[in-house]
Amino acid sequence: MKLSKVKDALLTVETVSFILPNGKKVPAHFHVTEVGKITKKFIDCGGVVRNENIVNFQLWEANDFDHRLAPQKLLNIIALSEKVLGIEDHEIEVEYQAETIGKFDLNFNGKDFVLVNKQTDCLAKDKCGIPTEKLKVKLMELVPEMNACKPGGGCC
Repeated sequence: MKLSKVKDALLTVETVSFILPNGKKVPAHFHVTEVGKITKKFIDCGGVVRNENIVNFQLWEANDFDHRLAPQKLLNIIALSEKVLGIEDHEIEVEYQAETIGKFDLNFNGKDFVLVNKQTDCLAKDKCGIPTEKLKVKLMELVPEMNACKPGGGCC
């Protein structure tokens, strides 16, 4: 989700809420402790230099259970970040504390912002020999004889 879509969504909601990938809500007393601009320059495994720009939100919760972040307040934080940091309309990445700092993509369901698990991926599959399609294999062809895997057969 791009920053412009987040700003549009904030204009339509009365409260700011985030839903975790497991369906639970981030506690309502969360803070947005950072709105940042992250620029990543790297070389993929195929030797291609790549540049990635994202807008980062960091969510945090403390023991101030009465705290609520109003949509307008978050819009003000975003506006200040755009002005001071030169943040542009890039995709949003959200950090939230799990077992370690989790990084999530962001969607909006019309009422809540939804954190979506991020996945790693190879950016140079053609250089790494990764097939573009899943191979279709018949399991029967993988087992030399029909009853090869049975109790006491030694295959497990």
